[in-house]
Amino acid sequence: MGKTYTGDRTMDGIQVSVDGRPLDPRYDLRRFTDGGFEWSYEGPEPEQLAFALLVDHLGDSARADALRGRFMREVVANFDNEWEMTSADIERALEGFGTSVG
Repeated sequence: MGKTYTGDRTMDGIQVSVDGRPLDPRYDLRRFTDGGFEWSYEGPEPEQLAFALLVDHLGDSARADALRGRFMREVVANFDNEWEMTSADIERALEGFGTSVG
């Protein structure tokens, strides 16, 4: 069964979750920023979010690292203030890059 990823800007700040639990930024694998997650533009915080989403979805940090830049530019930079994305949505985006998860 697929996962559901959500993001919201709240009074308490940025919140990103996967199936209702906070999404791990995966600073242990790559650190682009100390500023946490962001979206709706291109930069280090959206890149951290793109990387974390892809690591969680793919389970492959090397593959996530290879795809994060394009995923950030084409997907994360276009998120609205509140967004929701399923595993199937991520899969479709990656297929659009000409690379399937397999």
